[in-house]
Amino acid sequence: MTLPEIAPAPPPPWYRTRTALVFCAAMVVNGFGLPYFSVFLKDLGFSDVEISSILGVPQIVRIILMPVLTMVADRLPDRAWVLISSAFLSLMTALALFLTKEFWPILLIYTAQAIVYAPYVPVADSLFLTGVRRWAYDYGSMRLWGSVAFIITTLVGGFAIQQWGGMIVLPGMVFGFSSMVVMGIIAPRTGRARKYSPTASGAAGRRNLRRADLQFGMIGISIVQGSHGLLYTFASIHWMQLGFNGTDIAFLWSIGVLAEILTFLFSKRLHQRFSAWSLMGIGASVAVLRWILFPYPTGYGWFLCLMVMHALTFGFCHIGIQRLIVETVSGEQEATAQGNYYFYNGMFTASVTFISGYLNVQFGVFAYQIMAVIALIGIAVAAFGWSRRPVAAGGG
Repeated sequence: MTLPEIAPAPPPPWYRTRTALVFCAAMVVNGFGLPYFSVFLKDLGFSDVEISSILGVPQIVRIILMPVLTMVADRLPDRAWVLISSAFLSLMTALALFLTKEFWPILLIYTAQAIVYAPYVPVADSLFLTGVRRWAYDYGSMRLWGSVAFIITTLVGGFAIQQWGGMIVLPGMVFGFSSMVVMGIIAPRTGRARKYSPTASGAAGRRNLRRADLQFGMIGISIVQGSHGLLYTFASIHWMQLGFNGTDIAFLWSIGVLAEILTFLFSKRLHQRFSAWSLMGIGASVAVLRWILFPYPTGYGWFLCLMVMHALTFGFCHIGIQRLIVETVSGEQEATAQGNYYFYNGMFTASVTFISGYLNVQFGVFAYQIMAVIALIGIAVAAFGWSRRPVAAGGG
């Protein structure tokens, strides 16, 4: 028996703004950590293999727990409690990093941080999808503010590193985690997720979560996203070796995210023009081209062009998979679906990050062409998912 659809209550006050701020806080952490934590580790004297281990092992451990934590979020009276606890525990681990400069303690503390931080972003993303499903908000117009926060933080971080070196990364991350605690407290309370989708409710919703097209689509796009692991780990170090300063590097990261913002800004129009599968196909195909070309330029302008491609290789893939999730699963499984996607994403990104140190030692900048092969594998897996979609679901 299928339960009747429940009409949504009015949104909490300032829902869009509060949800955007929740996500922005996490992007402040990522704005310091993603481009510059490897620089911090390099300043401590760690080798490429040690850096890739410190960045990769925590992600591998985190992905084991992420689906469980997000499933718990779907069953709590309100998902805000997950945001608050995740933010507070993450802040404690960031403070603990000030106490050591040795490899094993940093690896253990950073792994603990990855575990407690794991549910925050997918749960924040599920709040966006709640707004899309219940009150017809535009996903891209809310999500883009996280990218704005990332750009601002990255620019500030690049300037700070140029002035004070990689050791400034830890204070920046502490500030970001403190912001997460505050934003978790002010996060909109939506209650326990209920059924709002007429096409995916009750037992049908649970079956839809396991649908082959959704699962293989998420796996394929996660492999493509995982091919970014080498970029996230060693791009800043590579650019420093080419003679770019901290401000130059910050602008390279920022221009990529600025292009991503434009993707989110026009996401509604993109959804009207392209299907979810078409968006993912375009983004994944450009990823292959991006990694093939990445080893060759040495001029700053060429790297700017390659970073602008992030709008497609990340942005198109991300809004495509988010649309597929909304079209496929029911409201009460939003956080679980996000957890599955972030599990796959984390697994492949962690695996690439872990081996990137070895690849960087063996192949140098030409290791990016191995990333092109990985992205091609992701396209093949996603294409298999597309072939398994129900006829009524259409496709691109």
